[in-house]
Amino acid sequence: MTSPGTTDDKEIAQFNRLASTWWDSTGPMWPLHLLNRFRVQVILDVLQQRGVVDAAHSQPLNGVTALDIGCGGGILSESLARLGAQVTGLDMAENNVAIARQHAASSGLDIRYLHQEVDSLDERFDLVFNMEVVEHVANLDAFLAASCQRLAPGGTMFISTFNRTIRSYLIGIVGAEYILNLLPRGTHQWRKFVPPANLHTLLKTHNLDTVWQTGVSLNPFTKTYATTQSTAVSYMLAATHGGTSNNGSKGRI
Repeated sequence: MTSPGTTDDKEIAQFNRLASTWWDSTGPMWPLHLLNRFRVQVILDVLQQRGVVDAAHSQPLNGVTALDIGCGGGILSESLARLGAQVTGLDMAENNVAIARQHAASSGLDIRYLHQEVDSLDERFDLVFNMEVVEHVANLDAFLAASCQRLAPGGTMFISTFNRTIRSYLIGIVGAEYILNLLPRGTHQWRKFVPPANLHTLLKTHNLDTVWQTGVSLNPFTKTYATTQSTAVSYMLAATHGGTSNNGSKGRI
C-alpha cells in the first residue's frame, strides 16, 4: 500500500480476486457495507466533537480534502464525496481501482482514484483514512511514516484495524471467516493484527498523537455494529499533530 518494502503481493492478489464483489451489498462484502455506514457516522461525530465540522449540515465535509488509503472498490470514498469532501482514493490492487472508477462514474461522483503507492504522492490532506489497511501491509512502520507525511497540519487521521489477541483470532478469523462466513477466507492474517499500544507508539514516532479511540463490535445475528469499551477484537482511533491523548476513553476527545 506504499513502497516496495511495504506492499504485500499476496494481499494484493487476494484483493484483486475479490474486486468484482465490492459493490454487491448482499455478497461477501456485506459486512463492509454495514461497517461503512456505521463508521461514517462515528467519524462525523468525532469531527464534530473536535469542532472540525457541523454534522447537521447536508455536506459537512464541503471544502475538506480527504485521502482514502487502501480504498478498495470505493465504498468509503463515495460516502466521503457525498458528504462534500474532495476525495483521492489509493489502492495497490489494480482491479479495485478499476471497479472504484467505474462505480464513481456511474454514480456521477468526481473522485480521483490512483493505482499507486502513498509515498509517491506529494500532497497533504485534511483527512487521511487507513480503514482496515494497516493489517495488510508488509512494513507497518514505513507505511505509517508515508501516511503521516500526507496529513496536513491540523488534519486528522483515522485508522481502524484488529487487535492481536486470542479473542481477535477466534472472532475475527475463525468465527468471521470459517464459521459464519462473514468474510472471504484468507482475508486476514492474525500475525499482522496490531495492538493499540503499538499503533500509538508508531504514530507518536511520526509526530501524531492519538486523540480518540473506541472498540468496535459486530452482532452477526442482528447485523449491527456498535462502539464498545473493549478493544480486544477491533478498534478505531483518530490521531492529530500535537493532540491531547485519551487513548483509553471510549468516544471522548
